[in-house]
Formats: sequence, C-alpha cells, structure tokens
Amino acid sequence: MRKLFGTDGVRGIANEDPMTGEMAMLIGRATAYLFRNKKGRHRIVLGKDTRLSGYMLETALASGICSMGGDVLLVGPLPTPGIAFITADMRADAGVVVSASHNPFCDNGIKIFSGDGFKLADDMEQRIEELIFSGELDRVRPTGAEVGKAFRIDDAVGRYVVFLKHTFPEHLTLEGLRIVVDCANGAAYKVAPTVLEELGAEIHCVGVEPDGENINLNCGSLHPELISRLVVEKDADLGMALDGDADRVVFVDHRGKLIDGDHVMAICALDMIKEGILRENTLVATVMSNMGLEMALKEAGGRVVRAPVGDRYVVEEMLRGGYNLGGEQSGHIVFLDYNTTGDGIITALQVLAIMMKKGVTLAELSKVMVVFPQTQRNIRVKNKRDLSQIREIQQMVEEFKRLLGERGRILIRYSGTEPVVRIMVEGEDEVKISRMADAMAETVQNTLG
Repeated sequence: MRKLFGTDGVRGIANEDPMTGEMAMLIGRATAYLFRNKKGRHRIVLGKDTRLSGYMLETALASGICSMGGDVLLVGPLPTPGIAFITADMRADAGVVVSASHNPFCDNGIKIFSGDGFKLADDMEQRIEELIFSGELDRVRPTGAEVGKAFRIDDAVGRYVVFLKHTFPEHLTLEGLRIVVDCANGAAYKVAPTVLEELGAEIHCVGVEPDGENINLNCGSLHPELISRLVVEKDADLGMALDGDADRVVFVDHRGKLIDGDHVMAICALDMIKEGILRENTLVATVMSNMGLEMALKEAGGRVVRAPVGDRYVVEEMLRGGYNLGGEQSGHIVFLDYNTTGDGIITALQVLAIMMKKGVTLAELSKVMVVFPQTQRNIRVKNKRDLSQIREIQQMVEEFKRLLGERGRILIRYSGTEPVVRIMVEGEDEVKISRMADAMAETVQNTLG
C-alpha cells in the first residue's frame, strides 16, 4: 500500500503530514539516493509554483538532496512542464517540482521527474517510499567534500521561453489576434505573457500578480468564468486560462463559451490526421473523455485509446503504443513531439497555430465534435473501501449501464488526491443521466459517508 504517492506525486495541506518540511527533506534524500550518478556528482533540478509554502518545502528538499551528495539546480517559480524541459535540457539526473497544481494555496505537493523529463513510474515511487520508511538511508551520510551544493539557474525562464516559441510554426505569427490570458497567479505569470507577446499577439493579462496566497483564487482553469466575461468585455478573439503550475489550459471562444480539453484534443488530433503526423492515427484519452470525441476521430479514420485518469497514465499508454498525442478533459494535453508531460502553453500554441493556419475562429474549430450530455458528482467519504465489493453500488451501476446501452457510459472511481468518490454518467438524455447520477451519489453517501 502506498503511504505517500497518489496519482500525481505527494500532495496535502502544507505543514501537515505528509507535506511537512521534515518529510520533504526525507523525500529529497531518497530522490537523491535513487538518482545518484556513479560517474560523478549527481544534479537535480528543483522548481516550484508561487505558493507561500513553496519556500519552506523547497529549502527542505534542497537540504535533503545536498545531504546525500547531490547538487541542486534551483530554478525558482516555473511551470511544471518547464521543469521537465529544463531537467532534460540540462541533462540533470532528476527534477523535482513543488506544486499542488490547481489546488488552493494552503495545499502543496511534490512531483518528481527522471532525467529524461518523464514522471516516475509506480515502482520508482514505491522505492522512494521504501527508502524513507525503512531507515535504509540512515546508514548513508556523505561528509566533507562529498556533501552537495545548490546553484541558482538564472536563465531558466529564458531557456523555457525560447523552447516554447520553437514549438510554434516559424512561418506563422499571432499578429492581429487579441487574447485574454489568465495565469492563475501561478507559475506561468511571467512565461505565458512573454511567449504570446513575442509571437505578436495583443494580450490582456489577469492572474499575473502572485502574492503567495492568491494562486488559483477565483481565477485560472477552474474558474473560466473570469476569462469568459473579460473576452466579451474586451472584444477579444479568445481567452485561455492556465492552472497554478500551467500543465493544463482551457479556452473560451469570442462569445465567452467554454472550450474544454476534449474539444482541444479533437481539434488537434483531426488536424494532425489531415497533416499525416498523428502516429497510428490514434489519440490517447482517459475514461472521463466524452463519447463525442471517439465519434469525431472515428469519422476521420482515427481512433481513441482510453487510459486511467491521470496524465502519467496517459503518457504511459502513449509510450507503450508509440503515440504522440494524448490528454484529459480537464485540459491537460500531452504533445510528445515537444515535451514529456502536459504543457498548457504548448497546447495553447498548437490551437492558435491551427486557427491562424486555417484563418477561422476558435468557435468554428470547436464544431469538430458533438458533445454527449455528461454529468458528474463528487462525494466526500470517510474511508475508501473497495467499490467493487459494495453490493448496493455495483447493483445500481449494472442496472444503469443496462438502461443506457451502447449510447452511454458510467464511471465511478476514487480521486487519487482527495477522499472523494467521483461519479460520471454520460448519455443522450440529460435529465435521465442527471437522475442516475443523483441516485448513485445518494447510495455512495449512505454506504461510505
């Protein structure tokens, strides 16, 4: 059983177990030991988002890494995908991100990348836990000149900006485009505006004044209503909202209508099929993505392969099948031709490039798929019993699946980061699926609440 790692690293309330300085130091020690370089001193990139607690956890992680003989490359606030890029670009042995992504500022988390920029596999995370809780590391304490050092990498933002601009077609510009950009007061508050402006866009920015406590606060990808209102007020062509660590993005068109990750994947996948660059004509999505996405790709001669919820499971499936595009409905899209993990800015640039190439609006592009009604319920529970062993829940799921047939889906699962059961029902009749979701939520509440 895992004690620390969930579906996306370690996460919790900052300064409460496991997100304490003491645990961060142990994670730093274990990570440095796991990625030690036998040919010489090993180097680990360390970055963060803009949360107040980032200072505490960053310092503790750096101390742990140095105590195991590792050198720390400090990049400061930088998007999670930027740290993945810097890790591979600088040929470091590993990368660590202090971020809780879209969560409130009082939370924080720790994500770890291997030297190639990919998130760790389950067995490596399990090994880190073993190193922490077995006491094995107590016998390994470098001394003297073998203790590590920390270095500030001052040009990390500049390196990442240049890399991002190179993912946009050289023969295109964003001149004439008016964009509302919401950086969620998070890690992309410098990077995203710089990239878009240097490519020629006229931008109106919000969420670019982080104070340590306002990350994701009524802004960012979880609150697209802000850019929806501003796009209409500013008469902009579109709006884009990143989350706290900028690994995901959602859009609104010129009318302020939300364009989610499923639409973005459809837009990009269909364009890549037409250009002949979507490997195996296959898109990897999760079990949460809308059935309309499958139908859109099928009509174009493509297909959708589904993975469990979580971007690293999407990436694992992409690597297993040799695919180059995958993502989640939340706007977490992975373009493996460019980066090793979801990157909200790269996603935005690909969508903008298609718009400019075709000379059409985002609203017009979003017509590529028809959405099946989908409703979700999140039920907070006291304990996480095996859902497959709870008879009342399973009987209801089977009965509703029978009623929906092939024109609908039901998904019930635990959140990987919270004590929450997530229920999703999809079908052609919105009233019908809403009633099903309510009935399932009530049953879950009665049995687990």
